[in-house]
Amino acid sequence: MHIMIVDSSRVVLKIITALLEPRGHAVNAFTDSEEALAFLNNTPSVRVLITSLEVRPISGLELCWSARLLAEARRPLYVITMSSARNARNLAEALDSGADDFIEKPPGAEELHARLRAAERLTTMQEELIRLAETDPLTGLLNRRAFFGRARDAADRTGNHGQMTAILADIDHFKRINDEHGHDVGDAAIQAVAKLFGAEGIVGRLGGEEFAIVLPGRSLEEGEAFAGRLRLLVRDLRVRGARGPVRLACSFGVSAWSESETVEGLLKRADIALYEAKTTGRDRVVSAATDLILARTA
Repeated sequence: MHIMIVDSSRVVLKIITALLEPRGHAVNAFTDSEEALAFLNNTPSVRVLITSLEVRPISGLELCWSARLLAEARRPLYVITMSSARNARNLAEALDSGADDFIEKPPGAEELHARLRAAERLTTMQEELIRLAETDPLTGLLNRRAFFGRARDAADRTGNHGQMTAILADIDHFKRINDEHGHDVGDAAIQAVAKLFGAEGIVGRLGGEEFAIVLPGRSLEEGEAFAGRLRLLVRDLRVRGARGPVRLACSFGVSAWSESETVEGLLKRADIALYEAKTTGRDRVVSAATDLILARTA
């Protein structure tokens, strides 16, 4: 596991690191709790935080609370606090601040490894629950709620002046595929398209045969080119049907991030462009433009 240790004493850090690294754990140690929190924010691979209550400039209890907020934001994390003064008040404050466990400082090897085995069991379970809560069961892509959450996170990082592109895609004549070949073939078509779409960016299945892709750092032109490549790849797909191979095609709507944008607005404009692609012949890429938006929203 990837483990972080925070303590004001370099001696304590060396003792605990020496207990962990021979067991194959990746360890990062910090004397500065503010630096530790920044590292934790930027390193989702960390599964266990071991922190002393006596750290600065952020107190151990504050660090526990901040770590717990991170853990609630779709990542597994187990928090162990430690103190040289074990008492009921310290234990209660630590648990109330979001800690999962409490250990005396410095910890003994046998007790520490036992608590880490418990941490591994719990974080593995958390990871699976997060996966189930965020994943579309048919395709393995993000479900609608998880997709919007990830897209909003990307929008926050993009800010007003960054670049980001959204693509909405819809399998053409999908109802006909279901009616003529059966729902099993329809499901296979959705899975085949999802496999193509899931290689890059933030990708979700919004429902039925509709997919969404957000590409942080990409311009409208780059988004158009990406959608164009996907369109050609979909045309090459063949899904096995009872009466022979079933050909597929997709329509795409593309929009680009603008100042004071919202994710909902970005996707709405991509949806309008997708509608235009569907009503003007299908199997094409249409980008959201000002005149198109005004025409469809009037």
